[in-house]
Amino acid sequence: MARIISIDYGGKRTGIAVTDPLQIIASALTTIETKNFISFLKDYFSKEEVELILIGEPKNLDDSDTHATPLVKKAIEQLKKNFPNIPIETMDESYTSKMARRAMVEMGMKKKQREKKGNTDQIAAAIMLQEYLANRY
Repeated sequence: MARIISIDYGGKRTGIAVTDPLQIIASALTTIETKNFISFLKDYFSKEEVELILIGEPKNLDDSDTHATPLVKKAIEQLKKNFPNIPIETMDESYTSKMARRAMVEMGMKKKQREKKGNTDQIAAAIMLQEYLANRY
């Protein structure tokens, strides 16, 4: 089987998480500068087989778009253009950053590590991916 990659897309930073090849476990991979988003994925896809791109879609509580939704929609267009053979699914990313911060506390991560915003982004992507895996069957 191929991996599933999860993207917590942001204006400055983008968190990336992936499954293992058997698609059982989601793991935080890295956080990259958003400007390097497509080049990072091109490099990653040249080394790993990926069968699905999961990207977080920011929504308000009433399911309306947030200020960040247009950024994500542009990113989806870039993904479709650059990787036309890999399906893309969106997933509500509400509260994943809060859940990531709470998870870092529960894991015993020191405050200095928790303050690194990149850690939150990649853990949020992993939470979103784990939720996707849990709900797909």
